[in-house]
Amino acid sequence: MATSPVEVKKTVPAPTTPDTWRTFRTEMDRLFDRFASGFGMPSLRRIFDAGVPPSLETALAMPCPTIGVTEDADAYKLTAELTGMVESEIEVALTDDTLTIMGEKKQEADEKQQDYYLSERSYGAFRRSFALPDGVDRDKIGAEFAKGVLTVTMPKLAEAKTEPKKIEVKAAA
Repeated sequence: MATSPVEVKKTVPAPTTPDTWRTFRTEMDRLFDRFASGFGMPSLRRIFDAGVPPSLETALAMPCPTIGVTEDADAYKLTAELTGMVESEIEVALTDDTLTIMGEKKQEADEKQQDYYLSERSYGAFRRSFALPDGVDRDKIGAEFAKGVLTVTMPKLAEAKTEPKKIEVKAAA
C-alpha cells in the first residue's frame, strides 16, 4: 500500500476584534431590507451580492392585492382591490379547478418645465391563484371591474345550493 504525503494548509485564525465596517454594512443591509420589504421589493443583498442574480419578475412585482371571499346562497364572490388599474391591465383565467387573477401595470409620466425635466416610469405585476370550491358552475363564472375593485362571481350548481342542516349542540352530562 503506497502512501503519499498530503499537504496540510494552515489557516489564519479569525480576528477576535469585530470588523467595524462589516458590522455597519450588515446593519445597513438589515435596515434597507426591512424598508424595501414593505413595497414588495427584493432584498438589496440579493440584488447586489455576486452569484445570486435577482429575478426580474420579483424585482418588478407589485404588492399582492387585498382579496376577500364571501359566500351566499347562490354564489361565491371573490373581490380584489386593484386601485389605480384599468380593466385592460387585468386578466382572469380558469384552468382546471384553479382561478388565476393576473395584472400588470405600467406607468409613465413626463413633465417638462423651463428649468427642469421629470421622467418617472414604474412597472409591476402580480399573480394570485385560488382553488375553486366544490359545486361551482364553471360555465357561468363572471368578472366585473368597477371603481378599482374586481369582483369575480362564481355561481353555485343547483345541487350545491341546498341549505345545510343545523345540528343541535348538547351539553355533555
